[in-house]
Amino acid sequence: MRISELRRIDGWIWEVPRTGAMRVPGRIYADKRLIEDMEDTVLAQVKNVASLPGIVTASFAMPDAHSGYGFPIGGVAAFDPDTGVVSAGGVGFDIACGVRTLVSNLFADDLAGRVPALADALFSRIPAGVGSTGAVRLTAGELDAMLAGGAVWAVSRGFGEKADLDRIEERGRMDGARPEMVSEAAKARQKDQMGTLGAGNHYLEVQVVEEIFNDAAAGLYGLHPGQVAVAIHCGSRGLGHQIGTDYLKRMHDHAAKTGVSFPDRELAHAPIASDLGQRYLGAMRSGINAALANRQILTHMVREVFAEMFPGSRLALLYDVSHNTCKAETHMVDGVPRLLFVHRKGATRSLGPGHPDLPPGLAAAGQPVLVGGSMGTASFILSGTAAAETRAFASACHGAGRAMSRKQAARHFKPRTVLEDLEHMGVAVRAHDFRGLSEEAPGAYKNIEAVADAACRAELAAKTARVRPLACIKG
Repeated sequence: MRISELRRIDGWIWEVPRTGAMRVPGRIYADKRLIEDMEDTVLAQVKNVASLPGIVTASFAMPDAHSGYGFPIGGVAAFDPDTGVVSAGGVGFDIACGVRTLVSNLFADDLAGRVPALADALFSRIPAGVGSTGAVRLTAGELDAMLAGGAVWAVSRGFGEKADLDRIEERGRMDGARPEMVSEAAKARQKDQMGTLGAGNHYLEVQVVEEIFNDAAAGLYGLHPGQVAVAIHCGSRGLGHQIGTDYLKRMHDHAAKTGVSFPDRELAHAPIASDLGQRYLGAMRSGINAALANRQILTHMVREVFAEMFPGSRLALLYDVSHNTCKAETHMVDGVPRLLFVHRKGATRSLGPGHPDLPPGLAAAGQPVLVGGSMGTASFILSGTAAAETRAFASACHGAGRAMSRKQAARHFKPRTVLEDLEHMGVAVRAHDFRGLSEEAPGAYKNIEAVADAACRAELAAKTARVRPLACIKG
């Protein structure tokens, strides 16, 4: 990235001054090395987002930012409900893709010599890969009930426990979903895909807690050194992608009729208050519920595998947070509370201690901020901060962030070498698509230690624990 175009505020905060059509400045949270390694496209996209109608305060990019569709991945922007817009590209195609972390009563020693067998069992039980289908088949009526009910629907159908719902954003169900706004094509893609992992950067990972940074927060989260955890990273599958495709076309058609222009075709949008904006929000919220239900079903399946292999084992839900959403939230702006529509594209919510939206068991520590790695790298469990509210509408990074495109990584890394390297590191990897191993090689991603450190030094989150992978299931 052209660092000369930025104004350095401190070691981890950089401002993009207003120029041209920008309505607000941009703000990037990263250290100098991360900034230098970001593509120039990220800077252009931060500026483009800053030019959208009704944007409030700034266009933000997190430490893991890289170029995306319209918005940078790692982009955050909030809009006024009366004058602002909602952008399908600002949410993304994999609506409510997110991470769920389960903490077990097992420790690494309990898995000694059994990790490969556990990986085999999970690989056999969890459907994954492009176009994968699961054992859950939904009728039209049940599909609409799922789109309206999310994880609440899944629990009511026997997938998981009622106690899980308190540890999921929105208590497991996004209000305002309108299944009737979801196309039949989108529904057809989803009816056989519930309880599936998908492909790309999605994964199911068995992990061990490697280091605790904050004893108090870790204690509230139930984390201990050497403890076994499981992370599930996936989203709304084909349904979310089709919703994005459908509404991007409608937003373009609407703009052509009304004479609206976009700074980038990928930033097609509609006024929040318009009929099209409201229809998209209703469909998008249905997509959020599909993702929450999907991760809930997968949780049930993972628990079954662990119960069979390790009788007496328990997997409690620590937290489930999505990172491709647009949500109506109240935030302080210039000392005044305002209702805003916050787009987080490849960024996770980061609520600080005492926030009323957090369950009592977590409120004292702040929201778990789940920052995923890539197969052979560590992942981080951070804690939300009060400062994140004032600095980026309670947002933080969501993962390491790509350093190479998938095409570049496929050319650079050989699947067999990636697999052998991971096995040498002690990570049992099971994958349906060997090409995917090249695309998702650890070397294709930024240094997650640097990303997590930058987020914490910028006070968007605070370090609680580092986990490392033992086994990874990929599509």
